[in-house]
Amino acid sequence: MMTTITLNKVWELGKQIDAGGFGKIYEGIAFDHTPVVIKLVQKDPKASRELLFEELSNFSNIIPILDKGEWEKYYVLVMPRAQKSLRLYIEENGGKLSIEQSLIVLTDIALGLASIKDGVVHRDLKPENILFYKDHWCLADFGIARYAQATTAPDTNKFSMSPQYASPEQWRNERATSATDIYAFGVVAFEITQGKLPFPGPDFREEHLTTSPPPVVECPSFLFSIIVECLYKPSSARPTPANILARLQKNKIPTSPAVNVLQSVNQAVVEKISHRVAVESAKESEEHQRAEIYKTADASIRQIIKTLEDSIISYASAAKSSPSGILSIQLDQGKLTVPVVKPATKGCLGAYGQPAPFDVIAYTSIAVQKPKDRYEYEGRSHSLWFCDAHNEGVYRWFELSFMIHPLIGGQRSTMDPFEIAPTNALAGEAFSGFMGSRELAWQPTPLDQGEEEQFFERWIKFFAAASSGQLGHPGSLPENSNGKFRRARV
Repeated sequence: MMTTITLNKVWELGKQIDAGGFGKIYEGIAFDHTPVVIKLVQKDPKASRELLFEELSNFSNIIPILDKGEWEKYYVLVMPRAQKSLRLYIEENGGKLSIEQSLIVLTDIALGLASIKDGVVHRDLKPENILFYKDHWCLADFGIARYAQATTAPDTNKFSMSPQYASPEQWRNERATSATDIYAFGVVAFEITQGKLPFPGPDFREEHLTTSPPPVVECPSFLFSIIVECLYKPSSARPTPANILARLQKNKIPTSPAVNVLQSVNQAVVEKISHRVAVESAKESEEHQRAEIYKTADASIRQIIKTLEDSIISYASAAKSSPSGILSIQLDQGKLTVPVVKPATKGCLGAYGQPAPFDVIAYTSIAVQKPKDRYEYEGRSHSLWFCDAHNEGVYRWFELSFMIHPLIGGQRSTMDPFEIAPTNALAGEAFSGFMGSRELAWQPTPLDQGEEEQFFERWIKFFAAASSGQLGHPGSLPENSNGKFRRARV
């Protein structure tokens, strides 16, 4: 005879299926004989039920909670019966999925992560918690890890996370954010495309904190980049769920020459970058955290600029590079340069007693030059800043430029628009909202994480014009970059 559990509805408790990562899982039957899954989680006085009962109804690719409540010494979660877990699917396919299969799985997961409301973090994303339900891969067990963490002693993470998928910040007992789930997403993506874990143990803590993942092989470049970025050690440098979803959904055969080159960048370069972004752990000071992110910024811009250089050389064999800065390449009259990356000081964009609108970690610039014309014009330069210009705490490379305020008479620049370092007071004035001698000519626009194509096309065009002597002063300033930036909180 089956046991009856009465919550908001009546359910019949069947045989136990699994012990689960935290709690016990049983077969169940609804009043209308629909099969369900019932999860029993033992009550613990150290954790409130609200931690477990996360309300995530009406979100895409999230396993819904059909009923919840208390029964005897347990909290109870009732969920629909899924067809299979991602773990079983991986095993059915010999431990590795094809790229086509992987893209379907990863797009579904990314949609689930992107659809949930701000502040909701899974904390234990892994193939066992990714279930195939109604023709989509869905996320299950939200709240379980948070409840487990509250019931577990501070000196152990035995139940609050899965060591193979736990992020560096979880190993440091720091607050989990959506970037924590993105790291686990990267581990899952590596596992299903490569047929193995990036960090197989046995010392999981040391590997997640300090070791670079193995090279990603036999994988399209766009997916390769996503996996590498998701596994960055600094959480602030990882892409957002929305960014990953957009890049996965955009997957298509490139039509631009520059994108073709981007898709075929030498894998050794990316592997080198992956090693460079592995950072030392156990350093909790703000200075060290900025240093971690700075290393990632330097590595990622070098990858992007190397791709730009490869693109130019592949289509202009007469172009000559010289070992100066990150890039120095010349073709006839034109020269394209990118100097080395420098660190920025926290709050450097503050001006007129106001706080900085956003934080800049690192900066460099990019410029095209040609011989001066009769108006003394010789080219243009843009600032490249690694900052959180769009979303607080989410760092990316942005492109922007400046101009002399049109009401300021008697001043001209041979480079227009031109770059300004974020540490220069003139940059802060341009962002302040007050009239200064400089203002934005090109609003901050992302150039990484799937936005490289437009960046390459733009600067290849500028370089070609400079090389042929056709580069002229912009028709009007400011230019429309479709960029934006966060305002300072006063």
